[in-house]
Amino acid sequence: MADTAAAPAKPQKRPSSPVKTAYLILYNAVSAIAWLVVLGRTAALYQLRGPDFVWLGVGDWTRWTQTIAGMEVLHALLGVVRAPFLTTAMQVASRYLLVWGIVYPFPWLARSPFYTSMLLAWSITEVIRYSFFAFTLSGIQAKWLVWLRYNTFFVLYPIGILSECAMIYAGAEPARQYGELAPYVNYAILAIYIPGSYVMYTHMMKQRRKVMRGAKAASTASKTH
Repeated sequence: MADTAAAPAKPQKRPSSPVKTAYLILYNAVSAIAWLVVLGRTAALYQLRGPDFVWLGVGDWTRWTQTIAGMEVLHALLGVVRAPFLTTAMQVASRYLLVWGIVYPFPWLARSPFYTSMLLAWSITEVIRYSFFAFTLSGIQAKWLVWLRYNTFFVLYPIGILSECAMIYAGAEPARQYGELAPYVNYAILAIYIPGSYVMYTHMMKQRRKVMRGAKAASTASKTH
């Protein structure tokens, strides 16, 4: 599932260890740049050559960028960040399914416009998310970035989820080469997306209300002093 990958983790509090803080700033900054490359290449290729060429130009980069994001499972497991391990693992697993289990063995499926819309939703979300964490950990509170973090999901989540579902569905029949029951694994995953997406979306809405309410209160308080 998407964050677009997923239910967003709560903004991380600054760790007490300077080494940990520096590592997380570096990790989030590098991740933001990597996803910015995905965004730029995807948008350019789609505009100039069409969806048939998106996978050829950005498929490998996207797959490895997402693979490296598996570090977040270790971060949650080891307590490096304040994120639930199970939720993080499920988020990463859903992305791994798409880049390694569907698009990698069946690259012709990436000719679909849904692959392009999925990458656009993922990359925009991740550029915002990683930038948000990098700035926050650096002690910088950019109001415009906070707004983007807690408002763009209204559009990006549905696009990402629908695109992912379309890709998983498209990969069902090709997966039959692994066995007659293989397509039903895809269908079962799609069934999980329905309640999972609802939980993710409503959780993000709760987070948004909390953050926006806090930002409004802070703004009001600053004006009264």
